[in-house]
Amino acid sequence: MSTTEAPVPVANPRSSFFLRLPVVSHVRQSVGLQRGMLIMGLVLTAVFLLTALLAPFIAPYGFAQLSDGDGNFPAQQPPGGKHLLGTTVGGYDVLSRVMWGTQTALLVIIIAVVLSIFAGVILGLVSGYIGGWLDRILVVVADAIYAFPSLLLAIVMAIVISGGQSSLFGGVMAAAISITVVFIPQYFRVIRAETIRLKAEPFVESAKVVGASNLRIITRHIYRNATRTLPLIFTLNASEAILTLAALGFLGFGIEPSSASEWGFDLSKALADTTSGIWWTGVFPGLAIVWVVLGLTLVGESINDLNDPRLRGRKRANRKAPAASPAADAAPGPDTESSNP
Repeated sequence: MSTTEAPVPVANPRSSFFLRLPVVSHVRQSVGLQRGMLIMGLVLTAVFLLTALLAPFIAPYGFAQLSDGDGNFPAQQPPGGKHLLGTTVGGYDVLSRVMWGTQTALLVIIIAVVLSIFAGVILGLVSGYIGGWLDRILVVVADAIYAFPSLLLAIVMAIVISGGQSSLFGGVMAAAISITVVFIPQYFRVIRAETIRLKAEPFVESAKVVGASNLRIITRHIYRNATRTLPLIFTLNASEAILTLAALGFLGFGIEPSSASEWGFDLSKALADTTSGIWWTGVFPGLAIVWVVLGLTLVGESINDLNDPRLRGRKRANRKAPAASPAADAAPGPDTESSNP
């Protein structure tokens, strides 16, 4: 009697590509507490991104709005009523300021990290592949940049760019450029090390043999393999960018309320309120900073652990161990039965 074989399922290329995406693949690899930390970080980060994108639609008032149809907003009003999180000493709605502040934070992250990746990746590829005196000079310059405190550099940039005026452009660009200068050596070192390793691989030697140019080898063969760790560095540096922007605003080099909403500046203005028992003007901007930094840090640290082959192998072994125990306790197999008379 002939038997019909079941058709072999064909993998969907679109679904396989989706499963290979950095964050999706890390969620699939994670287990237990590690997965819980990663999912929590993703949820906190997603709420931050959605609030930044939807702030013009979900914020009850504008970031610099001081009145509505009923008249001027009362100063330092406790949470409740029309102002769910209260108002500041200047009459601004705290909830609206917190929501609009997500846009300023996201803008700084995008500008700072994109500029850092662009400059650091290019310098790392060129330095690692060409080597020689150019590599030595770039390594020395990268080491020297670590001697500059990022916050001090941000203050200097704020004065140089905006002339001491706390405008949206000056505050955002001062924080972004200072963070860019400090973060470039991190991307440079990672990409340079990967490039030095990859240029000795057989596929690069084969490309040289067939006559491929250096530019083609760098852009087509080394670039894709050397930039696999960028998502990890991006998440860790994004949280530091938020803290640098908040520190600028707290020290008085941030953004004026009439230009944009910035959490660090709101915290500095709330210092005088704490002695009077007015807690809501400083608690909610501070919680917003903790929320974003915690979410980005959880994602970055989880990806870092999952990228470690030793930790990943240990977790896979722990996952397979419970599955193997029932098989050991099962009924004896054919060999065991045949040995008994």
